[in-house]
Amino acid sequence: MEAIITRNLMKQFGSLIAVDNVSFSVNQGEIFGLLGPNGAGKTTIINMLITLLCPDSGFASINGYSICSDMDYIRRQIGVIFQDPSLDVNLTARENLDFHGMMYGMSFSDRKTRISEILEILELSDRADDMVENFSGGMKRRLEIGRGLMHSPKVLFLDEPTLGLDAQTRRRIWDYIRKLNQQFLITVIITTHYLEEADFLCDRVAIIDHGSIVALDTPDNLKNVIGGDILILECGEYLHHVLTLLNGTFEIIDMKTDESRLILTLDSAEKKIPQIISFLQENRIGVFSVSLKKPSLEEVFLYYTGRSIREEKGSMSSHMHAMMARRMRQ
Repeated sequence: MEAIITRNLMKQFGSLIAVDNVSFSVNQGEIFGLLGPNGAGKTTIINMLITLLCPDSGFASINGYSICSDMDYIRRQIGVIFQDPSLDVNLTARENLDFHGMMYGMSFSDRKTRISEILEILELSDRADDMVENFSGGMKRRLEIGRGLMHSPKVLFLDEPTLGLDAQTRRRIWDYIRKLNQQFLITVIITTHYLEEADFLCDRVAIIDHGSIVALDTPDNLKNVIGGDILILECGEYLHHVLTLLNGTFEIIDMKTDESRLILTLDSAEKKIPQIISFLQENRIGVFSVSLKKPSLEEVFLYYTGRSIREEKGSMSSHMHAMMARRMRQ
């Protein structure tokens, strides 16, 4: 059964089309990823689904309820973790969870049971009565995720949940998200620009670029679209000359450029590397470096967009996120 349905969602801010005719559905219990660079429209999609923005056109529903006409119901059915920190650092972990439960009208006994359950899963039981200001960044993020689950939501939205965390802490957060998804059978929607995060976590991924979905499938199926091996040649100023020389040779499946790199897709690339280098040397072209790898979501993004995923200024400022968080509590 589908937990989320979107059809032709559009959102524009002045002359900027932030979300352009987006359609997708998410199955109950699925971890669904919106993958794209900052500024691609991921957060705007999330903010429409959690009823903080109304689409200019199109339709979306959560568990059969419209995001525009059933806002109060939807807000009781979802949990949201924003990019920006929103914990009260002057309270303990237990107090942060308890306050959230009270905001949703949970009884004292239900709050007590739920707090113990969440703290145990997130391995924070021994820090339950410590002030949050003394927590590490990873511990704060885990607590925020746990707080979003206090009222037993059917759908949990995570907007860049590991932004700013180190690689080891990010991996631990991924493990906790998987555990929470499986234990509570909760549907999870996650936005990220970390390729490895989408690959590890998500059952399906929608690649977002300039407000549009350019591809949607399981991570494995997306990688299989490319086919062959990925051979990357660092060519510097010779890039376009090399591109011309190799065009139509060595049974190359696909060729793309990324700044000073030539990215080739071809079968049995390891056997062909010596031949390609020799061929270029015969034409007095030097290659600065050569790397070989199997297709990844990075190559998938490059395949569909013609460039590597990149860091850009986010589509919303910190004060906008804070304002939206306040509106969610109203």
